[in-house]
Amino acid sequence: MRHWRFIAVVGIFFSVAVNAAQVGLIKINGAIGPATASYIARAVDAAAAQHDECLIIQLDTPGGLLESTKQIVQTFYAAKIPTVVYVAPSGASAGSAGVFITLAADVAVMAPHSSIGAAHPVEIGASGSAEKTDDVMKQKLENYTSSFIESIADKRNRNVEWAKSAVVQSVATTAEKALDANVIDFIADDLPDLLKQLDGREFNGKALKTVGATVVEIPMNAWEKFSQLFLRPEVMFILMLMVIYGIMGELSSPSAILPGVVGAIALILVLYMSAILPVNITGLVLIGLAVALFLADVFSPTHGVLTAGGSAAFFLGAMMLFSSAEPGFGLSLAWIIPATILTTAFFIFVVGKGIRAQFKPACTGREAMIGRTVNAQSRIDSQGGKVFIEGEIWNAVSEIPVETGQTVEIVGITGLTLKVKPKTQ
Repeated sequence: MRHWRFIAVVGIFFSVAVNAAQVGLIKINGAIGPATASYIARAVDAAAAQHDECLIIQLDTPGGLLESTKQIVQTFYAAKIPTVVYVAPSGASAGSAGVFITLAADVAVMAPHSSIGAAHPVEIGASGSAEKTDDVMKQKLENYTSSFIESIADKRNRNVEWAKSAVVQSVATTAEKALDANVIDFIADDLPDLLKQLDGREFNGKALKTVGATVVEIPMNAWEKFSQLFLRPEVMFILMLMVIYGIMGELSSPSAILPGVVGAIALILVLYMSAILPVNITGLVLIGLAVALFLADVFSPTHGVLTAGGSAAFFLGAMMLFSSAEPGFGLSLAWIIPATILTTAFFIFVVGKGIRAQFKPACTGREAMIGRTVNAQSRIDSQGGKVFIEGEIWNAVSEIPVETGQTVEIVGITGLTLKVKPKTQ
């Protein structure tokens, strides 16, 4: 009898263990970019594969790229399990792109005293064209993002008017006001409170069982961590400097192969990143102009005028390079100012001296003897004679006879014979 009771207890325990609920969790801190979109897509698939009740995305972001945001929204729409965006901890924010992501989730939750809003788009792409054209492009982008967030809010039965105002008027609000305005579903103090309030909610005819559920965090893999660090404006800016320094270093010292190789590799990486990050074409043109001005000053006696212009062009180009980027993808002055100083010094002291050295006349060797003056060691005529130079006695010929001790000027070299002429006072 005891044997059967033992088996029953073990069976019940095993059944409970097998049927224990599990919830997936990922944490997004920082700007939304390609790595974030890839991470969320993989986490949704992983949570569905391990039969999680839902996937919780704990979010704290200033914003990010619109294209990556679109990919995340599409991932939420296609997810086979419920997605829960939790703006947490207290003090966290869902700004710009974070608004789209929060509203697109099946359940939108915020921690107390967190904030959401200010989703007005920043134009992405080239600038510097006519003002009228810029205004038209801004209006087109605003209209697109406005309709995009309206469709999200309408699909999730949330406040469409507030969502539109977050884009058009950059409206932002607190978690408490967002709950009253039907922007989010509820407020949760912490993760256990979130699981408690999620319990019993129905999705596709199935009620969630999240009370006491095991929370399993899905970490970033190695490639996602690398991409998050690599696909950054700061990294692309450093690579651009490596392109400039490498190629210019190779031109100023043709025998040093390493700078050219490094510059070529960096150039390929920059081209790859420019297709992903929101690069401003005007900024690139100004940086290219700066390089041209630096090089021109090497060959032109302008007393530094072109170098000063190059420094100004480089600074403005770096300022504009990511000026149209969304929050979290800009380039700060802490990077721009040192880079401008370093680049100017590089062209003055490295490239300038290296290129000028290539065009200087030879200072040593046979060619360096041409133009020098020496005294004749013996009588020199068309048949020959002797001079002493560079610690050696050389054969010398002269069309005009020269007497011993007379000063002659070396005018040419043929084989081992110097051509000289009398040096007139």
